[in-house]
Amino acid sequence: MLIEVRANLFALSFYIVTALFLLIGSPLLFAPRSWAMAGLRMHARACLLLLKVIAGTRYEVRGLENLPDRPCLVVAKHQSAWETFALIPLLKDPAIVLKSELTRIPLYGWFCRKFEHVLVDRAAGARALKDMVRTAKMRVDEERQILIFAEGTRQVPGAPPDYKPGFVALYDGLGIPAVPLALNSGVFWPARSAKAYSGTIVVDIGPAVPPGQDRKLVKKQLIAEIEARTDALLREANGPELAPSRSCSSSTQA
Repeated sequence: MLIEVRANLFALSFYIVTALFLLIGSPLLFAPRSWAMAGLRMHARACLLLLKVIAGTRYEVRGLENLPDRPCLVVAKHQSAWETFALIPLLKDPAIVLKSELTRIPLYGWFCRKFEHVLVDRAAGARALKDMVRTAKMRVDEERQILIFAEGTRQVPGAPPDYKPGFVALYDGLGIPAVPLALNSGVFWPARSAKAYSGTIVVDIGPAVPPGQDRKLVKKQLIAEIEARTDALLREANGPELAPSRSCSSSTQA
């Protein structure tokens, strides 16, 4: 009973805090992009604090030393809403690959354009990949890191992999290292839900794949790396109904 009360209280606070950031931060739409990005990082840290204090959800980052301090392509697993904000403070001025439909949402969509993310028109077919790579190149030229959720949408933990071709096109077209990122966020914050449960969300960053490798081999390598690390994290986690997940040593602990 208490677990559900805390989960519902967090969901309410998450929506309220996000709405307040959008409303109070709306003048940032007319400020430099760097100011808006600072507000985005502040929102992420506020939500992480709410998770810890209200829901009892902590996080841990492993392999942070594998993340280059220069433009790279971060190829991430996607299981919940958590990684859409929590990964932002870990990365260097990230440009996130997002579907362009999100820009139609008042305020939120306007900020998506302000942040100069990589927006993809999924209705454009093959041209969408070319446009995505072209936009991503512009972001890389600005010394930004690119973050893509390679399956395109949130997947239930343990679901069969469903990787889309976008991350391979970006790797092939950008000429920067690709970094695999696994996580188990969906165990403690289920997909398509605002409720979070007590436990430790773990992010596991694997070694970077150098640019210029054979795209087919890189595709297999990245998928295998992400899935193996994700499976290990899922085996480690206990689940939201029980005690927090068993924790190993980490490079960063919230």
